[in-house]
Amino acid sequence: MADLTDTELDAAAARGRSARLAEPRAARAWYDRGRGHIAVELTNGSTFSFPVTLAQGLENATPDQLAAMEILGAGYGLHWEALDVDLSIPGLCAGLFGTKAHMARHAGRATSPAKAAAARANGAKGGRPRLAVAV
Repeated sequence: MADLTDTELDAAAARGRSARLAEPRAARAWYDRGRGHIAVELTNGSTFSFPVTLAQGLENATPDQLAAMEILGAGYGLHWEALDVDLSIPGLCAGLFGTKAHMARHAGRATSPAKAAAARANGAKGGRPRLAVAV
């Protein structure tokens, strides 16, 4: 690996400072036992929370395990050592609570009046229509 020049190191440091100002970072985080939520206070002063049932790896954790979280690095993520779970703060802020497969499973659980009506309509027609197969 080639040695980095002072110019490259200075540019990398500048990118890091810029990212620290622009991207969400955790200043503090805690488990709210009453609501069953993880709450995160960001360095910009805003706070958000999410139910533990949404986050991959936290669904079946005990309250004591959930409370034993650490903030990673400069606030880039949350870590639960006993659960071997890491979640990124930018990802959580974007509504990503796990891998793509985990998120797809949760999306399929969503219910709404429109989804229920479509299911009833398909059921009245004999179920979900078969896929047309090209021959």
